[in-house]
Amino acid sequence: MKPTIATADAIERAAELLRRGRLVAFPTETVYGLGADASDPDAVAGIFKAKGRPATHPLIVHIGDVASLYDWAGTVPEAALKLAERFWPGPLAMILPKKPEVPLAVTGGQPTVGLRMPNHPVALALLKSFGGGIAAPSANRFCRISPTQALHVSDELGDAVDMILDGGACQVGVESTIVDLSGSRPRLLRPGHISREEIEAVLQTELLLPENAAPAPEMSDEVRAPGMMAVHYAPTTPAMRCPAEQLAARIRQLIADGKKIGLLSYQLDVAETAQIRVLRLPEHAADYAQSLYAALRDLDNLQLDTILIEQPPQTEAWRAVNDRLGKASASSATAPCVALPPASMQSC
Repeated sequence: MKPTIATADAIERAAELLRRGRLVAFPTETVYGLGADASDPDAVAGIFKAKGRPATHPLIVHIGDVASLYDWAGTVPEAALKLAERFWPGPLAMILPKKPEVPLAVTGGQPTVGLRMPNHPVALALLKSFGGGIAAPSANRFCRISPTQALHVSDELGDAVDMILDGGACQVGVESTIVDLSGSRPRLLRPGHISREEIEAVLQTELLLPENAAPAPEMSDEVRAPGMMAVHYAPTTPAMRCPAEQLAARIRQLIADGKKIGLLSYQLDVAETAQIRVLRLPEHAADYAQSLYAALRDLDNLQLDTILIEQPPQTEAWRAVNDRLGKASASSATAPCVALPPASMQSC
């Protein structure tokens, strides 16, 4: 499917396709989404089929204004309104108790729904024209690298999508922050461009973090929100993160074994050779995040034997980047670099 420039006429055609139960890919500030009418279970089922995504994995419903929270959430706590006032439109999704009429196909069978108002003119125009909620995970095959350009969607999903609105490259480049407000305490489920500290400043309370927040008893399903798989956002080429001090030895070993290597660095200078393709990303966390998925796709398309990723700083500013790299690659920042076989990725 060839992308269509997102003119006003194209956006209206896309909205009509959504009303007919079809699939439309569209840009947000984070990544491109694969959208369907969130109120239509059959249309939503098309998302899961196109992506190869398990039906038990919940989707985020994109809405066009704060008032639409009440169309989908059975309860809207004060915390949700405070966060919406501060961060919407923007890259923040909130998990709230769902209304009874919200299809379980959207929520993965769970009693909660994820909601967000995207900060992209094409997405907002599409939502206004459509007049309802649009369920939209990232527009890629399940567990693979999220698309940040319209051509990424076209290359990966082809004719599985009925229309691709081209709104340029995404400005944030990684998926939205997700906060669960359905329990007694707010929990960070997925880090993103909006930081933990920013959310805590608005709510005036500490967030429970993924590494120390056990699910509420009534919500014990492991996959509470998108992007919570151990392997996700992954290239088909085996990838590994390495601290800078380990990279030189790892490169020498791979070269000696005759391997073709892709290197994603942010500080280390390595010369390209016939066996090494080097892409250097920005040293600022937000700029690195914006470039990350496109860079991984570029390396993944080169038919390499492995992708090496220089481990970025383990600081709060880099939390979202490290979360995505941890799911796209095999090793931690401190462990020896160990490749993840493609077969392991394909099991997700």
